Amino acid sequence: MSVLADPEFWGRLLSIVVIDLSLAGDNALVIALAVRSLPVRRQLQARIWGTAAAVALRLAGIALVSALLAIPLLRLAGGVLLLWIAVKLVRPGAEAGEVVRGGTSLGEAIWIIVLADITMSLDNVLAVAAAAHGDLILVVFGIGLSLPLVVWGSGILSRLMARHLWIIWLGGGILGYVAGDMITDDPVFRGWLGHAAADVVDDPVSIGLAVAVTALGWWYGRGGRGQPRQAHGA
Repeated sequence: MSVLADPEFWGRLLSIVVIDLSLAGDNALVIALAVRSLPVRRQLQARIWGTAAAVALRLAGIALVSALLAIPLLRLAGGVLLLWIAVKLVRPGAEAGEVVRGGTSLGEAIWIIVLADITMSLDNVLAVAAAAHGDLILVVFGIGLSLPLVVWGSGILSRLMARHLWIIWLGGGILGYVAGDMITDDPVFRGWLGHAAADVVDDPVSIGLAVAVTALGWWYGRGGRGQPRQAHGA
């Protein structure tokens, strides 16, 4: 119970939920498209079973990535990759619907959901593993809180993110913060910079990257580089 009284626990939990929902735009759209040809009753079954299978595989992937992030330099590389994912999240993107077909049976729809989630969830797995700092209890809590929204609100979630772009910017900003935390927490980086100096620059770097990514999303939202902002996964 002492864990539940820890503010850091709840802060990281909130980060995981926001990250999971921000990166779930494409996944939610995939679910909606995969089940669109099924009867209404079968659609709910396909959403539940397809998402459950995908989440089980994702939890295994998060556990593996969490172990790998303990290896020197991989945490630094993961932070750089996560920063790229954050920038990609807030930039205009292609529509997932261009490459997703609807399933004609319950089994086929579940397979489409699982296969699409495996190919699209690297960013989500890396981000959640980094935000959780190896705490699988946080991972289960975070994904468990966001799962109902993805399963039952697939279409609603996509439309909500299309209408309120600040959700995407917030998710990108949190990813930027986690990326900075990963980079400055890497043993090789801390040894190169010095542990005392690394402690000093830790928060400024993380906060700076969070603000930079959020500002970049806002800029794209205003039509930066002449590109109108499309919602992630819309």
